[in-house]
Amino acid sequence: MTFEITSKEIKVTAPMREKLAMKYAKLERFNIPMINPHVTITKDKNCIKKLEASIHLPQGQLLAVSEGEDLYAAITILGQKLERQLNKYCDKHAAHSSGKEQCRAGVISGEELPAEKVSDDELEVAEY
Repeated sequence: MTFEITSKEIKVTAPMREKLAMKYAKLERFNIPMINPHVTITKDKNCIKKLEASIHLPQGQLLAVSEGEDLYAAITILGQKLERQLNKYCDKHAAHSSGKEQCRAGVISGEELPAEKVSDDELEVAEY
C-alpha cells in the first residue's frame, strides 16, 4: 500500500516507515479501497510527538490522532484507532441492513408491546 508521510521537525527513518507500513498493511485485510492515506508527524516543545492520520474511503473518511513521548508507541496507538474505526465502518452497513431484514421477516415490529395492567388491589404501598 502506498501512503504519504509528512514530517515537521522530525526526520522520517526507515524503521518508522516500516512500522507505519506494517500498521497500514493490517488495515488492508478489510478489503476496502483506501484513497490517499496520509500521516503527519509533528513534535511539540515538550518533546511530545503527535501523529495525525487521514484515510479517504468511498463513502467517508477516517481521522485519527495519537500523541506520546515514544514515537513507536504513538504509531501503535494510531494503528489501533484506525483499525477500530475501519471495523466500525465495515460493520455499520451490515448492522443496518440486517435490521431491515429482521423487520421484514416480522421479528422486529414497529408496534408497541401492550403494557401490563395492574389493578389497585395488587399495588402495595410501602409504609415508612
